Amino acid sequence: MKISLSRCVLAAAIAGLAISSAQAETTLRMAHFWPGPSGVNQDVLQAWADTIAEESNGDLTIQMFPAGTLAKPDSIYEAAANGIADIGATAQGYTAGRFPLSQIVELPGVASTATQGACVLQTLYDDGHLDSEYEDTRPLFMFTTGPGGIHTIDTDVQTPADLEGLRIRRPTAVAGEMLENMGAIPVGMPAPDIYTSMQRGVIEGLSFPWEGLKGFRINELVSYHTEVPFYTLIFVATMNQRAYDSLTPEQQAVIDNNSGMKWAENAGAVFDRLDVEGKQEAADAGHTIREIENPLAHPDWQEPLETGIENYLTQLEERGLDQARDVYQAALAASESCSAQ
Repeated sequence: MKISLSRCVLAAAIAGLAISSAQAETTLRMAHFWPGPSGVNQDVLQAWADTIAEESNGDLTIQMFPAGTLAKPDSIYEAAANGIADIGATAQGYTAGRFPLSQIVELPGVASTATQGACVLQTLYDDGHLDSEYEDTRPLFMFTTGPGGIHTIDTDVQTPADLEGLRIRRPTAVAGEMLENMGAIPVGMPAPDIYTSMQRGVIEGLSFPWEGLKGFRINELVSYHTEVPFYTLIFVATMNQRAYDSLTPEQQAVIDNNSGMKWAENAGAVFDRLDVEGKQEAADAGHTIREIENPLAHPDWQEPLETGIENYLTQLEERGLDQARDVYQAALAASESCSAQ
């Protein structure tokens, strides 16, 4: 009887340990819109997920849902907020008007590289300028593309006049107004829809960073590129607050240790590398590449870009965001302190 009781006690103890271990292991669902094979998925988001798994000794696993498979690109932030996804990574501009102060970082002249842009955006958030825009989730880290240019199927764009009447995909309303100032017809759509839209003739070109041309295979369809850095697209990787609160303190510490500037800069470095690869891919294909240096001081490009900046800040003020110009100045100050690499 004693032996049998001891065995029962031991079995119960082992079962209890197994249950405790199982409860400690957590899988978090992460939604984003980049293709699975893309460098952003593999070298930023999956790399982050792998780090979380490693530092938690396997107690935290990130199940990745790329290419809009869990939530559509324009619904990813909302999916993270309401718990459809535990974590979402998306472009703030896909939810029009939801992140107006954050999108100040998209204005021309704020950042010249993805590393610098990520640093500027994360700095604004860390300094409290953007708190009100993310109250419904728990931001992990923020990042940006490098500067976006203009890419067309068969039009050699050398001045804004060359854009007159062209249907150009715009990534956000902010960039769309810039394009409209240049004479283009901006067309909004998520990045995954660009390829088929170009094939069908819905659009004749797009505004995109070099990274996106490679990641979404757009270099297969366009032949002309104009490097006029008139916008930077911003992103956030953010977590459902309830999902975070349900983690153990040890698991939360792992998430916290991989949030903020460290991963913002990691993402920026990846985007800068992918920009180089995307441009080289176009050059190797024999495409025409025009470079417009410092467009804010260029006689052809200065006026529409400066008008776009002023119009955007004025629109924010008209919405009651009286701090818009202060945030813009803070972004420019952060740009000075964030090294452009």
